[in-house]
Amino acid sequence: MDAQQSPDLATPDIARLVQPDRVHKSVYADPAIFDLEMERIFGRAWVYVGHDSQVPNVGDYHQALIGREAVFMVRGPDGAVHVLFNRCPHKGARLVAFPAGNVGKFIRCPFHGWSFRCDGGLHAVPIRDGYQGTRFDINDADFSVRRLPRQAVYRGFVFASLAADGPDLESFLGGIRSSIDNFCDRAPAGEVAVEGGVFRVWQQSNWKIFFENLNDTSHPMVTHESAVNAARAEYRSLPPGTKMPFQLHIIEGNGEPYEFWDKLEMVAFDNGHSYMGAIFTPPTDPVSLAYIATLEAAHGAARAREILQVQRHNSIIYPSCSPHTSFQQLRVIRPIAVDRTLVEIYTFRLKGAPDSLFQRSVVYANVVNSPSSVVMPDDIEVYARCQEGLKTQGGDWVSQHRDAGRDRPIAGGFVGNGLSELPMRNQFRAWAQYMTQDA
Repeated sequence: MDAQQSPDLATPDIARLVQPDRVHKSVYADPAIFDLEMERIFGRAWVYVGHDSQVPNVGDYHQALIGREAVFMVRGPDGAVHVLFNRCPHKGARLVAFPAGNVGKFIRCPFHGWSFRCDGGLHAVPIRDGYQGTRFDINDADFSVRRLPRQAVYRGFVFASLAADGPDLESFLGGIRSSIDNFCDRAPAGEVAVEGGVFRVWQQSNWKIFFENLNDTSHPMVTHESAVNAARAEYRSLPPGTKMPFQLHIIEGNGEPYEFWDKLEMVAFDNGHSYMGAIFTPPTDPVSLAYIATLEAAHGAARAREILQVQRHNSIIYPSCSPHTSFQQLRVIRPIAVDRTLVEIYTFRLKGAPDSLFQRSVVYANVVNSPSSVVMPDDIEVYARCQEGLKTQGGDWVSQHRDAGRDRPIAGGFVGNGLSELPMRNQFRAWAQYMTQDA
């Protein structure tokens, strides 16, 4: 395919852009392909909306994006969480403007005062007499806030789909459900809750570059070299015999050699999901020991050990979010344009665990995931460099050759060694399936 030629997006020829060991650069740089992704991937897949702990009270809402669609979830008087389009059916005004808040007992449009129940149903309209003898009908669904065609909750994690048909949520998640399960099982009370605010980071790059990097183990010692060197220099300045502080440890860990990363496990599931093994050994510091004690008190030593033996770094729930179970983080992906992506980072509290464990999660988020950290800016810089390079005529293809052909099949997916580009190939396997479906 010529470097300047856009593919015929109306035909299954788009499959030619994805080969077993490489993908065409246009999948990252062509706005027409991005438009089709919004229709065929984000218009069909289950997409993460939020966690039900973000709307604990009646009327609480939380905004999100599903592809290009502005939506919000809201807690109703019946206790259920409802996912609605952020549009008044009267004149089209956005119903809620802030990222989160509370609408009260009813959702009230700020334009003409139409009010709606928290499930979207029309409650009342002003000047009711003016509608007599017209086609207006308060019981007509067209005059209610439109609900998402499908929504489902798995252990508190709320997902929705713009497609009326397709696999149910648990079938879609498949093997990656184990990452959500372990996220929640690590809580002595069996539940987690979002706390501590949110970091929002703009990336001048395609959304898929970020997702691929989450399970890319060959970049840390290169991309984060300056951060690793700074952490090591700071540690050397401390008194001899001092144990490396947690804040330095989580930065310095990126400097491990290739041999270390290759020993990790990469597991990829159908629908683009995957996870990589944990890069930090289970800590034995006082914070961790106090937490483990609460887990053992709740479940017994054997069950606690079983839960903690599931050691994972980044998990990928394609195409919308990435839980990090070891430090109770969740990163949410919001594609905005072909070269612009919004990433949101949330911290979670494990219910029943000591407060010190949550505070450590906040520290991790600040040190690693915040816009002002010494780690994330490295990634954002190289993502932007990739996006710029993909616009040039310096080559047509992006390599995914490492360990290609060596993936070992398992039930519902594949497994590979730690340096394998299996997760990237797996994401594009799902990408091609979505993108070549009939419109």
